[in-house]
Amino acid sequence: MTDRQRESKWWTLTVVCLATFMLLLDITIVNVALPAIQRSLDASFSDLQWVVDAYALTLSVFLLVSGSIADRIGRRLVFTAGLGVFSAASLLCGLALSPMMLSLSRAAQGVGGAMMFATTLALIAQAFHGKDRAVAFGVLGAVNGGAVAIGPLLGGLLTQGLGWRSIFLVNVPVGIAAIALTLRMVPESRDPTPHGIDYLGAVLFSGSGVLAVLALIRGNADRWTSPLILGCLTGSAVLLVVFVFYELHHPSPLFDLSLFRKPAFCGVSVTAFSLSASMFAMFLYITLFLQNILRYAPLKAGLVVLPITLLSFFIAPIAGRLTQRIPARVFLGGGLLLVSIGLALMTHTTPESNWTVLLPGFIVAGIGIGMVNPPLASAAISVVPPQRSGMASGINSTFRQVGIATGIAGLGAIFQARLESSVSNSLRETALAGQATAIAHAVATGGGRQAVPASAPASARAMVSQVARQAFATGFNELFVVAAVIALVGAVVAAVTVRSKDFVSGGAPTRAAPDAAPAPAVPGP
Repeated sequence: MTDRQRESKWWTLTVVCLATFMLLLDITIVNVALPAIQRSLDASFSDLQWVVDAYALTLSVFLLVSGSIADRIGRRLVFTAGLGVFSAASLLCGLALSPMMLSLSRAAQGVGGAMMFATTLALIAQAFHGKDRAVAFGVLGAVNGGAVAIGPLLGGLLTQGLGWRSIFLVNVPVGIAAIALTLRMVPESRDPTPHGIDYLGAVLFSGSGVLAVLALIRGNADRWTSPLILGCLTGSAVLLVVFVFYELHHPSPLFDLSLFRKPAFCGVSVTAFSLSASMFAMFLYITLFLQNILRYAPLKAGLVVLPITLLSFFIAPIAGRLTQRIPARVFLGGGLLLVSIGLALMTHTTPESNWTVLLPGFIVAGIGIGMVNPPLASAAISVVPPQRSGMASGINSTFRQVGIATGIAGLGAIFQARLESSVSNSLRETALAGQATAIAHAVATGGGRQAVPASAPASARAMVSQVARQAFATGFNELFVVAAVIALVGAVVAAVTVRSKDFVSGGAPTRAAPDAAPAPAVPGP
């Protein structure tokens, strides 16, 4: 290997780590800024849901398609294009003048993110071999964990110090620098025998997902029996059925559904979905509770959630090493069980609570997340032959993002319905009874007082403030119960279906072979 090649491979790792850190940071950093975004753009509760879901949906849809395109036209080219799209979309996010503009820009960020995620591991696998490859993937894993761990804290610092727009604008110079380094230092690579690209499959899958999330987010506002919501739900189901039929007959499918013939693959997919739809989806509502009900500043809110992210960061490498000796189902099922218990421990919040009421649940859930993530990534590819590991890992990452999108939307539908019922009951015998629905919508974003006319007496404003806080706490506790059930179901499925005999190695998930790339797992949220 020449000196130029040695220098090139380490620059490749540097660029990939830089891009991955920026990408993952933007997943976790946004949650802390949501209340500030709501106040700045006068966003509704559904607007806040779309800020998160637009990103998750496009990331999940374009991940597998981007990988296929990269194999055909060049991985460095697609990676660089992804950096450009992500950076430009970040600029638009920072300049957004309305919730719609922000959500559309976030969707564009998801497209760029998918282009990067789909190619990062392939670029490293091309540049590194033997022991150096193991070192490179270890460095990338540490960067992934670090980004997730410090995201809430950095989000709080930027939001409180420079404003919410800074969390997006900071990506622009980093992205430009990464593009310049990639074009100068990273060699191009392609698959010598590329397969076809399943564009129609991507359209069908994305259409089904968007319609389902739209129905969940708008169901309470537009009524579940309205033609719009029924049409969205029906359209989503029809597109999903057509997608499955089409994939079964496509020579190069977006989703190779034959992988689901193995119970273990179904189990790891359900695990990925359950973890994201429960704990990671709850981060949106935890942030709203901390900042809008407890009135914590963004930095303090970021500090409060550090226990869960730091614990998952430190437990993950321990779990990763133990997967060589302990069956994967123990970590997947046991970790999700701890997440479920942690969520259940958080069901005792009141308007008078402080952040410590969440701490026991944070500790237990953080340990559970750390137990699940490493074996989940390795199990996803260990149940399939090596030549199909790319597809398997891409599907697993897709289930993670779909879990976040549908989890946030589904929990939001429950939350809004519970708020409206609670506020209506509390104001039934008062002069504000006719404003119960408007107040409930305001409560969802922490602005219950905004729904009261300025001319109303001080006693009425104080009463609505108390009603808002109580309704939020009640709905918040119910969301923890629902999320705990989701995690518990995932734990049972993982424990039952992830069988050692289904692994290609015949045992627990193994470390990647010297010349095999591991799974491009996307940590949540």
